[in-house]
Amino acid sequence: MSARIATIGFGAMARSLAAALARHGGGPRVTDCLLRPDSATDLPEGVTACTDIAALIAKAPDLVVECAGHAALAETVPALLRAGLDVVVVSLGALCDDALRAEVMRAAAEGAARLIPVAGAVGGLDLLRAARLAGLDAVTYRGIKPAGAWAGSPAADAVDLGGLAQATVVFSGTARAAALRFPKNANVAAAGAFAGLGLDATRVELIADPAGTANRHEIAATGAFGEMAFSVTNRPLPGNPKTSHLAALSAEEAVLAVFAAGPFGADAAPRR
Repeated sequence: MSARIATIGFGAMARSLAAALARHGGGPRVTDCLLRPDSATDLPEGVTACTDIAALIAKAPDLVVECAGHAALAETVPALLRAGLDVVVVSLGALCDDALRAEVMRAAAEGAARLIPVAGAVGGLDLLRAARLAGLDAVTYRGIKPAGAWAGSPAADAVDLGGLAQATVVFSGTARAAALRFPKNANVAAAGAFAGLGLDATRVELIADPAGTANRHEIAATGAFGEMAFSVTNRPLPGNPKTSHLAALSAEEAVLAVFAAGPFGADAAPRR
């Protein structure tokens, strides 16, 4: 029997995940989702909605994927972990809240469940974690997006997004401060911080580029190992231009890795 996956929310990322898993055939598939009682979301055939956490827990899915934002993580993930359900977490920025992160870790221990973070829209975090073992001196994350992509964020208060003539820094500070000030843009910064020097020692620059046409994420680090730099330019996720396609693919890969048959995951390799 195929592994049953539940999602927290059913927005563009959850829809992308459900469709992608269905294309694999015979592997894990999305069968349930947790939605607010007043949600009017149309669900594809084979996916049923739960409107409270108890109902979802009663379904006993094999894995839960959180992809509904920081508030949803705080409201749902601790209870799911305490119930013994493994949870893939997309909204890593929420865990910049020390109290919430501690609660989540306690819940995982109490339920003997796994919290599985995803890298999201950037790569190289495995090497960053390895480099940390020898000691890191500095880690910097830079997020560059088209000027219009920052509309509705605090960047709009800092600069005139419509009047920019060149790429402009709209935030400079720590990963923790970035997560608090830009919660919808903090997941990659948080992922880099958790893999490297932590929230208060990781530097973050957020940049609005009037000539930009895609989102670019850069991580640079130096330490006893030497130096490294990673850059990823992401196309937007179809159905949600504010989300990187690679972020959705990262969640898909995390699900496939959990249920992969071999050490290299060959049996779960995407077939598109």
